[in-house]
Amino acid sequence: MTASVPTASLPQRAMMPVLIALSLTHLLNDMIQSLIPAIYPIIKESYRLDFGQIGLITLTFQVSASLLQPAVGLYTDKHPMPYSMVVGMGFTLAGLIGLAYAGSYGFLLLSAACVGIGSSIFHPEATRMARNASGGQHGLAQGIFQVGGQTGGALGPLLAAFIIVPRGQGSLAWFSVAALVAMMLMIWTAASYARLDRARPPKPAAASAPPARPGKRSVAFAIAILIILLFSKNAYSASFSSFYTFYLMGKFGISIQNSQVMLFLFLASSAAGALGGGMLGDRIGRNKIIWFSILGALPFTLILPYADLFWTGVLTIVINLIMSSAFAAILIYALELLPGRVGLVGGFFYGLSFGLGGLAAALLGEFADHLGIEMVYKICSFIPLMGLLAWFLPRLSEGTKGAKVGH
Repeated sequence: MTASVPTASLPQRAMMPVLIALSLTHLLNDMIQSLIPAIYPIIKESYRLDFGQIGLITLTFQVSASLLQPAVGLYTDKHPMPYSMVVGMGFTLAGLIGLAYAGSYGFLLLSAACVGIGSSIFHPEATRMARNASGGQHGLAQGIFQVGGQTGGALGPLLAAFIIVPRGQGSLAWFSVAALVAMMLMIWTAASYARLDRARPPKPAAASAPPARPGKRSVAFAIAILIILLFSKNAYSASFSSFYTFYLMGKFGISIQNSQVMLFLFLASSAAGALGGGMLGDRIGRNKIIWFSILGALPFTLILPYADLFWTGVLTIVINLIMSSAFAAILIYALELLPGRVGLVGGFFYGLSFGLGGLAAALLGEFADHLGIEMVYKICSFIPLMGLLAWFLPRLSEGTKGAKVGH
């Protein structure tokens, strides 16, 4: 009997290395993706693009990243495929090399689509693995996973400022090394996860009836609200990922490199917000985090268009720190509404996140061409008002929150 305790606890303790490895692969994956908007100031000049064409690149990447994710997630829920992440990174690698040597605008779009396809394969399976490696601390696990992605996304502008801007578009090919490292790390992660999952003791049979869950109409209503809230977050975020550098250069006259550094500071705050939102969600509930993460940014977004350069930097960090806590809470809330569908929900919401962000970028690009880049930020400052819709989300019972998902 005494030997059974360490046997049962070993796999759960050992899942932390898997979570950390998943976070690192997320970092490398999203770092490569973030190089796409980071090179916009370079390719806008060299290819003579307008803001609408810049927005279309973002739309192409993010739509290709969104279309396949629900289908991949639905399939891997029934047939887990940890090694599929390696295939996804192969697409990303091909797209990265294509972006480095693209000779036309059309090839830029095709290469961006390849990076998006790689993302669509990676996220659903990685989300499922992170969920099942959580040991019941779903917010913490999703927070750790998100920290990697947010940190990787923040590194793109910094790498662009100090490597790509001085050395040109072709230096993108150097980051193929990061893709190869990610592929090796993914192979180790998949093998380790499979080994630890086999060692996990069988789950005991349920001693009581499953906890009551919201009805189908309530679930559909809640999902619809989550989609609108996700759109509000991604629409505002798209204004920064695609156009923040142009805003800074146009309004304050700073250099490309300095604007990329400020974009890095904005994106780097996402890591702290994602981890904090995930951990607090485990303690105080997803509803409160979702409410605060969107509506709480409103006072700062309203002030931003009228701030000077220093306060613009401060306000954007505060805004992203608050808003970045939203995604982990929205995703876990959706997983609690639809238990046992981790890959499908993860794929759908990651895909929706990319798709809505791309659509918003394309629309904002057209607005910027016709109304000016500064007016875009004045319009976007009211977007967090959509956070009021979080009031209508149903409260999940403790039993529902504690429900586990299948493997």
